[in-house]
Amino acid sequence: MSVAITLTRRSWRELGGSVLRFARSLLAAIGLAFILFHLCFSLSVVVSGSMAPTLKGNGVPGSDWVVSEKISYWFRHPRRWEVVQFRNNEGFVVAKRVAGLPGEMISLDDKKLVIDNKVMPPPESLGFLQYYAFANLNRGRQDSCEGGYYVLGDDSRDSSDSRYDGPIAPERIRGRAWLIVWPPSRIGFVNP
Repeated sequence: MSVAITLTRRSWRELGGSVLRFARSLLAAIGLAFILFHLCFSLSVVVSGSMAPTLKGNGVPGSDWVVSEKISYWFRHPRRWEVVQFRNNEGFVVAKRVAGLPGEMISLDDKKLVIDNKVMPPPESLGFLQYYAFANLNRGRQDSCEGGYYVLGDDSRDSSDSRYDGPIAPERIRGRAWLIVWPPSRIGFVNP
């Protein structure tokens, strides 16, 4: 009988050791996944309607939850028409669409984007875009992108963007809006 009790205690110890090793491995994997997500991605909730219809916001239930990825910009610069996330002048993370690239001159003509005096048509998937000539692009004025990115909201009637704040310095860009993950009816990729 004492042999059976000894084996049982030994089995419990082995089982306990296995469970502890599994728990330690699981916690290490979760920690590694958390670190990788933090380094490569970010999750945010859209609180403004300035990127409608691409991103749904205004802080109401049903606002889009967006995953932004940071990896692309380790290897390349933002491209025209991509939706980027950056810190605005008040320190809030916002999303806007890249309209002008560093060194370009930008203006608006009849709700169309004009780069270096040439109309820049959007891709077909963005045919809905209409940009309104407010602030520093008012009345046919041109603005220089200088060393930054000129960003505009998709709903430019109600968007605090580069028309008011000027170009965005490259170091302020946090990532590229990549995937809408909530609500389920809106799951999908952000950029064209």
